[in-house]
Amino acid sequence: MKLKETLEQNKMILAVLVVSIGLIGTQLPSIVNQLDQERTAVSETQRNGAEPDQRFSEEINSLSDSEYYITQENGTERAFENEYYDKKEPGIYVDVVSGAPLFSSKHKYDSGTGWPAFYKPLEPDNLITRKDKGPLGVRTEVASKEAKTHLGHIFEDGPEDKTGLRYCINSASLEFVPADELEERGYGEYSSMFNETNSTSGEDQ
Repeated sequence: MKLKETLEQNKMILAVLVVSIGLIGTQLPSIVNQLDQERTAVSETQRNGAEPDQRFSEEINSLSDSEYYITQENGTERAFENEYYDKKEPGIYVDVVSGAPLFSSKHKYDSGTGWPAFYKPLEPDNLITRKDKGPLGVRTEVASKEAKTHLGHIFEDGPEDKTGLRYCINSASLEFVPADELEERGYGEYSSMFNETNSTSGEDQ
């Protein structure tokens, strides 16, 4: 009698397990999708150091597909196939989203890597850095402080006679403002950098 009762109880337990597993199976895709969305949101916040700034939603929505991928999804453009890697004209480079001044042609150099390289920023206070853990190891990501635009990474293999740093930046994260347009475009305070010589070379300023 006890054996029969035990068998009946086991059948009931098994039936409950089958039903439970069936319910979990039907809900599993939505559960996984929700977890992926939450993980992505956390990743974005961790990468940029803060919640995305809604003030720049219009500018972000107007980005091209490649610009959006680079600046908002932590992407990397192809080496030697981007707009500014070999650009030598005098001027400054600003955040493509917020317009914040970031780098100057005075501090740009040919790193041979196929991406724009600078040995120091024009306005350090307009940048933030964060550790980026990925398949290439732990790197130091650099982003714009105000709009949280992903720019690129910082490496310690820059010019030894300067800072020793290499700011390896994606062209798609930047907008170039020529030296002769600085005044009319609201960046007049940087015009004096290019008064003495109309070249990209020069001492630190």
